[in-house]
Amino acid sequence: MENVQNIPQQVQQQEESFDYKALFFKLYRYWYFFVLTIFIALLIAFLFNKYTKPVFEVNTTVLIKDDRSSPDAQSLIGFGFSNNMQNVENEIGKLQSYSLINSAVRELNLGISYFQEDNFITTELYKDSPFEVVFDSAYPQPLTVKFKMDIVSDKNYNLKADGTGVSLYDFQNFEILEDEKVDFLIDSTFRFGQFIYGNGFRFKLVLNDKYKPDEHNNKSFFFIFNDIDKLTGAFKAIEIEPIKEESSILKISIKGNNNTKSVDFLNKLTEVYLRRNLEQKNRAAENTVQFIDIQLSQISDSLNIAEQSLQDFRTTRQVMDFDFQAAQIFEQLKELENEKAQLGLKAKYYNTLKEYIRQNKDLEDVLIIPTTMGIDDPLISTLTAELSTLYMEKGEKLLYSKPSNPAILGIDQKIRTTENTLLESVTNIINNSNIAVNDINRRIDLLEVRINQLPANQRELLGIERKFKLSDAMYNYLQERRSEALITKASNEPDNEVIDIARDTGGSPVFPKKSLNYMIAIILGIVLPVIYFLGKDYFNDKIIERKDVESITKYPIIGHIIHSNKDTQAVVAESPKSSIAESFRSIRTNLQFFAKGSDKQTILITSDMVSAGKTFCAINLASIFALYGKKTLLMGFDLRKPKIYKDFGLTNTEGISSYLINKSSLEDIIQVSPIDNLDIVMAGPVPPNPSELIASDKTKVLFEELKKIYDFIIIDTPPVGLVTDAFLLMSYSDANLFIVRQNYTHKKVFGSIMQDIQNRNLPNVSILINDVKLSRNSYGYGYGYGYGYGYGYGYGYGYGYGYGYGYGYGYGYYSDDKKKEKESSVKRIFKNS
Repeated sequence: MENVQNIPQQVQQQEESFDYKALFFKLYRYWYFFVLTIFIALLIAFLFNKYTKPVFEVNTTVLIKDDRSSPDAQSLIGFGFSNNMQNVENEIGKLQSYSLINSAVRELNLGISYFQEDNFITTELYKDSPFEVVFDSAYPQPLTVKFKMDIVSDKNYNLKADGTGVSLYDFQNFEILEDEKVDFLIDSTFRFGQFIYGNGFRFKLVLNDKYKPDEHNNKSFFFIFNDIDKLTGAFKAIEIEPIKEESSILKISIKGNNNTKSVDFLNKLTEVYLRRNLEQKNRAAENTVQFIDIQLSQISDSLNIAEQSLQDFRTTRQVMDFDFQAAQIFEQLKELENEKAQLGLKAKYYNTLKEYIRQNKDLEDVLIIPTTMGIDDPLISTLTAELSTLYMEKGEKLLYSKPSNPAILGIDQKIRTTENTLLESVTNIINNSNIAVNDINRRIDLLEVRINQLPANQRELLGIERKFKLSDAMYNYLQERRSEALITKASNEPDNEVIDIARDTGGSPVFPKKSLNYMIAIILGIVLPVIYFLGKDYFNDKIIERKDVESITKYPIIGHIIHSNKDTQAVVAESPKSSIAESFRSIRTNLQFFAKGSDKQTILITSDMVSAGKTFCAINLASIFALYGKKTLLMGFDLRKPKIYKDFGLTNTEGISSYLINKSSLEDIIQVSPIDNLDIVMAGPVPPNPSELIASDKTKVLFEELKKIYDFIIIDTPPVGLVTDAFLLMSYSDANLFIVRQNYTHKKVFGSIMQDIQNRNLPNVSILINDVKLSRNSYGYGYGYGYGYGYGYGYGYGYGYGYGYGYGYGYGYYSDDKKKEKESSVKRIFKNS
């Protein structure tokens, strides 16, 4: 017995590692399920690839030039980002700004989208539509309503649209009219070029050069009016990142369903971005030209009047020139007044700058280049340039930061300090300019005293010539400054540049990736069934495989009984050449190890719960011993629920219970079965105290007498999970078989009972697996038992470990695999039982 128990322990130690082969054959049994799931997954992937709108990615690259005009204090001491990195981040913020994207969308004229429907697939016809919608921008148009149209011919088309509570959009001001909602219905045929009027719309459809009658007639199209703000939000999904770390070249990418549309948007975005940058640089020059133009318009009138007066005076007085003394005075007076005029012009600039500073207005729009006005004061030029740079920096940071950001608050403080310094400098310059003007006025007054001493004609001519020369000098001066400002503007270039424009390279879509989807489908088709079956096994609380038993108890597994499709319990007697009969023969061989050389043996059979098949095993095990030529007795010791007599067609009027209460003799309770060498003792009438009867001394006497008569005694007992009768009878048995039914016995109940048996230290306990379902593609109880136990049992290994030949290769050999077998006499006896 010790050797027998050591066999499974040794084999279990060898099989502690994960059995991949067992897993493979377990899953291989359900190969059809894998084929089905893979097919379904591939079908879903195919439909997904076919009907999902493809998403393409296009990109462009922009070089952000490094601005090294003003070093950053933080970078100099090793804190924060470098100037270059800050500049790159600022430009990314500009490119992602709502205003820039909105301007690009407006310039692309994306107010209307065109689509074609074909076999449940909707395709946007950007620049490929065979017709165009021309709408009156003075009238609001309905948003998000599908105007469905079918082209009948090159003259007519059908149009359908239905809208309820539709919002209207003003394409002149690019805004939704919140207070206006309309309802309308269109279902009619119209001519191309005919204006369609309605409540909330006014437009017409015209064919373009892309219209092809054979291709577009009787096709379904539709168009919708778009909200520019929503389109802007959709295009904000651009991705911007440097092509390399620490690089100032930005890669701008966008994903969309229409490649051409994405290409046009990116190119328009970079165009607007560079144009804005150039406009910002040109703003100071434009402001200067605007200021000079205002002054020129005023001086031009004065110059024309002075010129006409001079001409009239010379014509009427016939005085063509000054004498020597008057000419000297005139030259001195002209120089002083030119100097005074220039000082006055500069004073206007200073006063304008001073007024804006005092009113705390945004100087970015009014700053004029000081040098273009002839102002060479280095402090004013430096402060003006610094102030312009600070406003630019603040505007860039506001694109991606809040006004409460400490960085922006720091810039505001710098702006206030610079403005105060500039205001103080301008005030000082204005005061100095006033002193210079007063000195010039004093000198002019002295010259005027000398003029009064000249003859009347000379004196009057001098006054007229004086006004003309002054206006002419100022006019020429301003024209010179205006030309300088225009030259400055013309020489400006954008700070950044586009390296590679966006192009439609015709590449494959980034979504869906068809090959990847098919690969994922195949993987899911394999993985999901594996997860299902492994999960099913994991959460299953019933015994399925041999290892389930081995993991719960150390008691040896004596064998297994395959599933029976017969209508009778006595399968061995009815089909002695069947594979089930061979299973019981293997059990009979293994039980010889418990006999320890004795020719006689008492075998007790029990289980955890009812319906485990213990009575079935008891009947057929007794039958197999009887067919072996041994005098065998089958005892129905289930006194609470006797039923063996039904299977054999015998009576239960007398039996064990009547014997134990001395109402029947031993000869009276032994009944002869239809099987040679097999007798049966029924349970008898159900007693009120079965446990007490079994525990009585009469039971001991019963077994002592029976063991003298029979070679093998098979005891069918009640389940030990319900009553303790089997424990009381184990003292009379040589071998105790515990029946475990595949896919029926609960692991927890079985484990609890096995622990109880071990605690009781009961001897000679073995496990018999019942109702094992075999299949050609199975493993475990299908492959392991069906393919391995025949070799073990048939040739002497008590527990059949290893993988040899047995039931697996026995298909077609045993009589139960034949289509039809002639009924034996025993079968006819049991047919009605």
